[in-house]
This record gives sequence, structure tokens and C-alpha cells, in this order.
Amino acid sequence: MTYRLFDTHTHFDVPDFDQDREHLAYAAKAVGVERLILIGFIQSRFQDLLSTQQFLAQLVDAPTGYLAPGLHPFYIEQHEMEHLNHLENLLKNEKCIAIGEIGLDTFLKQHKHPETFKKQKEFFVAQLELAQHFNKPVLLHIRKAHADTLALLKQQHFKQGGIAHAFSGGVEEAKALVKLGFKIGVTGQITNPNAKKLHAVVQEIGVEHLVLETDCPDMTPLCCQRSIEQRTRNTPANLPYVLMGLAQSLNLEIDLLAEQVWQNSLQALKLEF
Repeated sequence: MTYRLFDTHTHFDVPDFDQDREHLAYAAKAVGVERLILIGFIQSRFQDLLSTQQFLAQLVDAPTGYLAPGLHPFYIEQHEMEHLNHLENLLKNEKCIAIGEIGLDTFLKQHKHPETFKKQKEFFVAQLELAQHFNKPVLLHIRKAHADTLALLKQQHFKQGGIAHAFSGGVEEAKALVKLGFKIGVTGQITNPNAKKLHAVVQEIGVEHLVLETDCPDMTPLCCQRSIEQRTRNTPANLPYVLMGLAQSLNLEIDLLAEQVWQNSLQALKLEF
């Protein structure tokens, strides 16, 4: 049986999918993926986001693609101030559902450097301001920077909410984000019994605050990985495995869970019910 599903975080525009994007779009729809978000990360790929959305729109039986352009903290060295103007123009001229993925990331040593981290914060704040101006939710990327991210969201009095994508924090951080109006994005990591932190978070905060995502081509569910040595490309068609993994973790009926996370997605993204 298939359930209607919303993949709230994909990079379906990247070259990994250039060979078989059409086939994978049909495969995703066939397993219930009705909608997906095309997420931005660098200005040079904004055009590819648009092209992919237009490509999906002209297919007869494919998921509906939504745009969420943004400037990702991990690529901070590549961002220039004028890229914020390009982002603003996109928000003005195209139908964008959110701004993403944006936030803070100190996973790499060089991103902890005071100047670099300061630039990350500046771009994050500028994009939060754009989100407030255009009344758009944001798709947060946070890695090893939860306290700073929460502090900036509070400082900006950010009320538009959104999704904390591929959540990697703890229970208290998840609760703090929920309190600020965010849903927690659950990836294929939930299929890994060793992802104890994530299992603790979803069990503690409850089903009404969760949404599903593949983060394709990354975060492949454990059951879909073909090799331990080599990365297996993730696709939107793998989203049902994320649903199953979450149902197992929460000990919930899969059909009830599917309906709840669908409603949660629409709510987080300010879409019609």
C-alpha cells in the first residue's frame, strides 16, 4: 500500500540525477511521493533548481516540485554579498515555498575560525531577514552549532518557523526549536538502530512535530545501502523507508503516521490543507 508523502528536503537538481531524473521522478510518485522540495545551497545552482522544477512540472506522473533557494553555511567561502540580491530576486519573481538551506555549521575546523563563523552568521541573519520580509518559513541546516543558531533565531524574533533539516541535536535542542515553531526533519538515519540520539529525539518530542525527508542524494536509508565502502545514491523513491523506520521507532501504525507527517509538512510550509 502507498501513502501520500512529502519529501521536505531533496537536492534532486544536482548532477547525480542528470542521467535518470525522469525515471526516478516516476518511481517516486509510484511509491506515494506526491510532493518534494528542491533545496538551494549555492547561487551558481539557482538556475538548476528552476530548471528541475520546470522539468518536473511538465511530466504527467511525477511529484510536484517546490522551490526553496538559499545559501548554505557549509559553502560560506563561495558566497558573496551580491548572491543575497540574487536570492531576493528569486523570491520576488518565482514562486518559492521557503528559504533553504540556511543556518550554521562548525563541523569543519576552518568553519570555527572567528572570521569564517562571523560570515556564516551574517549570511544566516540576512536570510532570516529576507524570510521575514517575504513571510517564508526557513529550512535550517545546523551542524555542531545548535546553541548559536537558537540564539540568532531568538535575537531576530523569528516567527515564520520551518523545518530543522536532518536534525542531529539532542532532545532539549529539538524542544527549543519546536517552541520556536519548527518541525524536526527525519532522514534515513532513523532506519539505523545505532542512531540512538535521533531515536530519543523523535520519541520524546512526539509525532506532531516531525516531517520526513530523504536529503537525496545523501542520507541513504540503511536498507537501501548496497555497500559499506561506497556511498549508495539516495533518491526520493526511498522516502517510504524513512516512514517505515519512523513508524518502528515510534511504535505507531504506519497509516496514521503517514497522514500526520503529511499534515505536519503542509503546516510547516504554510501550504493549503
